[in-house]
Amino acid sequence: MTTRKTTVFYGVLIAIASIAVGMVIASQWGLPQASSAQAINVPAANTAALNGPIDAQTFRNIAKAQSPTVVNIRTMARSRGRELTEFFGGQDDLLQRFFGQGQGQGQGQQGRRRQAPDREVPPQEGSGTGFIIDKAGFILTNNHVVEGADDIRVSLYGGGRTESYAAKVIGRDSLTDTALIQLAEMPAGPLQEAKFGDSAQMQPGDWVVAIGNPFNLSHTVTVGVISALGRPLGGVPGREQPMLQTDAAINPGNSGGPLLNVRGEVVGINTAIYTDSQRAANIGIGFATPINPIRDLLPQLRNGKVTRGVIGIRVDRDAITKDVAQTLGLPANTGAMLSTVIPGGPAAKAGLEPGDVITEFNGRPVADSDALVNMVVGTKPGSSVPVTVYRKKAKKTLNVTVDELDLDAEQGRQASNRRDPVEEPTATGFGMEVGPITPEIARELDLPRGRGGAVVMDVERNSPAFNSGIRPNDVILEVNQQEVANVSQVQRELQRAEAGQPVFVLIWRDGESVFVTLRKR
Repeated sequence: MTTRKTTVFYGVLIAIASIAVGMVIASQWGLPQASSAQAINVPAANTAALNGPIDAQTFRNIAKAQSPTVVNIRTMARSRGRELTEFFGGQDDLLQRFFGQGQGQGQGQQGRRRQAPDREVPPQEGSGTGFIIDKAGFILTNNHVVEGADDIRVSLYGGGRTESYAAKVIGRDSLTDTALIQLAEMPAGPLQEAKFGDSAQMQPGDWVVAIGNPFNLSHTVTVGVISALGRPLGGVPGREQPMLQTDAAINPGNSGGPLLNVRGEVVGINTAIYTDSQRAANIGIGFATPINPIRDLLPQLRNGKVTRGVIGIRVDRDAITKDVAQTLGLPANTGAMLSTVIPGGPAAKAGLEPGDVITEFNGRPVADSDALVNMVVGTKPGSSVPVTVYRKKAKKTLNVTVDELDLDAEQGRQASNRRDPVEEPTATGFGMEVGPITPEIARELDLPRGRGGAVVMDVERNSPAFNSGIRPNDVILEVNQQEVANVSQVQRELQRAEAGQPVFVLIWRDGESVFVTLRKR
């Protein structure tokens, strides 16, 4: 072989090797390959009026036609700060998450669940539902179903028990609790896409169908009606989203599945249930995220990032009454009253003040506070928009430059503003230290609502508490068969014990009540 031929041969060989190495690196690091770039096909929404008779075949036909669009999702997280069972994919009590103790909490350091020292954390498994929206393998589900997952497996309708396909997250949105995932490996047969309806058409009393994976019972079909509209819920405190309420049975594992109208079109994503610790399942109150705003987000989800506007205000959520409007000199009882203007934010820079009432935003009338919030988040960051306000019975027009919403930073500021003073652990005399039960602890430990007096924060080796088997993260429910509600009550009941006298303690651990006996030295 001549020198020139040798040079050409090795040059070609190096080029081929470089391409191969590049493809391997891309597949390992999750980097996009140019040949696989693909735009998502945004499904068209059927806005035709819902009408026609309901007969014995209606729901049977919906189940038969739409079940192939629904998938079961299983996830695995090998190392996480938050457990998958904290969300709808597991067997948790979502009353804690969306109401009561779970609402508006969970961002600060205080009360964060601590792992026992030298204790290996097992992988966390979760399950949920999704539905196919594109034959290229794009699937919509809830963000909390796949958040933090290291492995995602998708099972299709009609597949065998062991048949599943790997999937990857394309884009997530915590505000609407939505995620777009895509199959990383495709089945042999074609995929069936779900059809989109118009969630704005839905009214209380309208029939709906839910299909999902409750308690890993794949492709379960339930039927109910829309119970109410605009229920303010969501995974981001202070930015709750208007949800559809339904009595169609929804249970843990249904999360991310479709809520369908009588034409079999998706009008919502099943997201949460109102339940209690005794049942931890459906009691006839479920919630679905309306599909219309999700459909609008699909191009951004496909690009991997959702961008929203913010102007740095907090609004009074109560509607403006006629007497308030008259006192403020408003032309009508519409608009959004500002309760807070964030210092240094776009609104503050534009001259807006607390007590101002915004009646127009970017040339559009503002009906109420919710309408203003929707207008702002839907505005492209960097835009300069006119804002009409009433201040001291005078009408003003100001220009505000919309900034980009950073949910993590916003929630961090809110958490620092509302964080309680850090309390020192309280000694008990039994070799363990206890602390107060914060909403975050109650949620993470799946604590029954209204139960518990203190959480064990530390246990001294070879102490009475250690020898009895008590460990960090145990929650003390009772002392000597007396329920305790706070740290003071726990300490008082324990201090009543004399040396050598048995003390009976009921604790909560890993979803179960455990009875232990302590003896004071």
